[in-house]
Formats: sequence, C-alpha cells, structure tokens
Amino acid sequence: MHPFNRRSVLKASAGLAAAGALGAPFVAKATAKTASVWWVQGFIKEEDEALRRAVAEYEKASGNTIDLSLVPFGPLMQKMVSSLTSGDVPDVMNHNTAFATFVPQNAWNDKLEDVTEVVESQKDHYHPTALLSAQYYNNVKKKRSYYYVPDRATVPPFHIWNSLVEKAGYKITDAPKTWDAFWDFFKPMQKALRDKGVRGFYALGLQATTTGPADGNAMFHHFLGAYGGYDIITKDGKPHLDDPQVKEAVIKALTYITTAFKDGYVPPGALSWNDADDNNAFHAKQILMTLDGSISTEVSLYHNKDVYNEIATLGLPQDNAGKPIASQLGVIGSVVPKGAKNVDVAKDFLKFVIQPKVTNEILKSSLGRFLPTMPEIVKNDPFWLDPNDPHRANYARQGLLEPTVPVHPVFNPGYAEANAQQIWGAAEADVIREGVTPQAAADQALNRIGSILAKYPIES
Repeated sequence: MHPFNRRSVLKASAGLAAAGALGAPFVAKATAKTASVWWVQGFIKEEDEALRRAVAEYEKASGNTIDLSLVPFGPLMQKMVSSLTSGDVPDVMNHNTAFATFVPQNAWNDKLEDVTEVVESQKDHYHPTALLSAQYYNNVKKKRSYYYVPDRATVPPFHIWNSLVEKAGYKITDAPKTWDAFWDFFKPMQKALRDKGVRGFYALGLQATTTGPADGNAMFHHFLGAYGGYDIITKDGKPHLDDPQVKEAVIKALTYITTAFKDGYVPPGALSWNDADDNNAFHAKQILMTLDGSISTEVSLYHNKDVYNEIATLGLPQDNAGKPIASQLGVIGSVVPKGAKNVDVAKDFLKFVIQPKVTNEILKSSLGRFLPTMPEIVKNDPFWLDPNDPHRANYARQGLLEPTVPVHPVFNPGYAEANAQQIWGAAEADVIREGVTPQAAADQALNRIGSILAKYPIES
C-alpha cells in the first residue's frame, strides 16, 4: 500500500498562491449552446442553492445555458443506468457513489468520454489520491485514462456520543490510539449505560449487513486496511487474493466484526441495515459509536447545537502495530457519457465547477458534509479547520492531510461487482448465523471475488 500522507499532499499542492488567486473562470467563447446536467440533489437546500448560483455564474460568463436537473440519490442512479442503456443521455452526470459503482464498469466498456483536459486544468491543485481515483481502465482501448472529474470527497470518520461516554464514567481523551484497543474501549460502556437505565443500547454500530449498498463494504475495508490487507487489489488492477497477508487480514476482520456481534455489542438488526439505518440508530442513541462515511450524521443536527455538540468526530486510530492507517477516500464527481450532444460545453462547464473558489463555495454551503479535493482549500480557508467546530476539523484532516488511498473499484471494475453482491456482508452473516469459521468464510469470499475478477483481466 502506498498511501498519500501530509508531506506528499503538501508537496503536490504547493503553489496555489503562486498561481494567483483562485483563478478566473474558464469559459468557452464559441457560439452559445445548451448542456443538460444531471446532479444529485443536496443534503440540505443550501447545497442546491449554491450549485444553482454557480450555474448562473457560468451561464453569465460563458453565454452557454445549463439545463440543470437535481435528482434524489436513489432515483438518479437508476436514471443514469437507464440512460446509458437506451442511449438517450445527458451531457453531464454527477452522483455521490458513482466512483465505486457506475464509473468503473462504464469506463471499462468505453461508454464514457475521456475528460483528461478537464482534470488537467486543475491537476496541480488536486490531492494525489483524487487524481488516482479519477483514472479508470478502458478495456476497449486497453489503457487507463481520466474518465471522471472530481469535485468533492469523503472519508469515514468515527461518530461518538461524547455525552454518553461521559455518562458511562469515561473520557474520550482516554481512548487508546490503536485499532482493536480503540474499538474495545467502548464495549464496557454498554453495561455501564444499561445499568443506568439506557434501554436497548449497544456500544458498537458495526454495519455487518448483507443489504448494503455502501456502508457495510466501507466499514469492512477499513478493518481490512487496519490489518494490512489493503493490497487485495493493487493500483495496476491485479488481485492478490492468495497473498498470505491479505488472507490473514480478511480473517482478522471477519473475526473482530462477528465476535463483537455474537458477544452482543452490535444491534441484532445490523445484519439487514441499509445505509440510513446506522445513522438512525445513532441519532436515536441506540448505539454509542459508528464508523460511517462523511459527517452527514452531524450535519443533520447542525441547527440543534446542543445535540450537535454532544457528538465527537474522530479520524482513524493507528493500526495494532502503531502505524498510520490510510483512510479510503471516496472521490465524488462527474462523467460525460458517450453519446452526449454537447461534449464541449459539458467539459467547459466542469472546468468552471472544479475551480477552487467555485467548488469551495458549494461545499461550504453544505456545511462541510463533503470535503474539497484540493488540500490548499482546507489549509487556506479557516472554515475547514475551525477549532470551534467539534466535527469538521478532524474530518478535514483525516481526508485531506492524513494518509488516504483510493477505493478498490477504481483499480478494477470487478471489485465494484463484488461489492454489489455484498460478499463481505454475506461472509459475516455466515459466521454469525451459520457458525461458519472466519477462516472458511474468508476462503469462500475470496473464491467468489476471484471468480468475478477473472472476468476483468487488465493488461499491464
């Protein structure tokens, strides 16, 4: 594994000031045209309003027209898939999970336009992990290229009810700094709080789910990384399923998650949680802590500051040997599908959107739910590292200034298919429900993944 750390980020991002302020808009000066844009609806209305302002600024500067459709998360993905199937596509598609679901397969099948010129317009400012996460393998052309334009990112931090930690008689500042010990630290608080009358309460919000779509996979892969198994697929797209270190990491991950479940520290319903259920359990104070993508959990309580301030947001501890664990960085962005009618305007618009000033204003308006993909934004705008906010600064440091790596589907689209089949959740369920050993469940899961990846050979 070769995570990008603070030093490499600072080196890669140096030069924003030298390049001049946040940059003048890039706009096409040719005959005005219209581009249709499908964008995922924001979490709060301010996010959508900020995007609409950016669209209006682009239209004013370029003379082009953007036909913007804001579509909710679930229906948008269905709409995107249907459009590529029918051939009736918009000019731009933007979705929160496309980097790990939609893009790998469609780049592989040569259904997306190459957007190298767009990405390279801000290449010097992007986080190295964001750049790596924008490159996908095209099986028709037999090479990788940029098929994705990053504009925001996320990592899964820990969300912890600090008020309940204190009620249980503990201090969060005493939490150990290594992976297993960190998780174990919260287990005794379950009994302490139940003894004080907190009913139906569990310590750990582990998403041992067979339902998905995303949270259970993300949680498992952070356990996998913590135990040294990130290189289950390397950036050349090659699997390493027989690597003893990878297999040992899989077994350790399955063992910890399922043992915590069987020992009663995880809600029984977690086996069928969807991506909203752990958030709901957390908000209801049915779980003490969880590892979950973005700070949506906290942002949803932003206007209830008393409750907002009860929560602590923490980045990842070190691994059990005391070495840093790289967070998997989910890089969100846009694609231009093959068959788009106004590719030039689409690319022109995306060049405008990914300017640091433009993207920063959109992300700030969404209260920092998503992170910039450019470290200098976090360093130069006090909003991101504000010590008075109990969540945003730790989240921003975890995602932009501490070690990160891409998600595995970036390297091989077969891994997106494996994630969609919830192979790791099924392995956890086999151990919990059927009494299968973690070793046997690991073998079965790795064999299933190997069968899928065999369909996606990537040439060096």
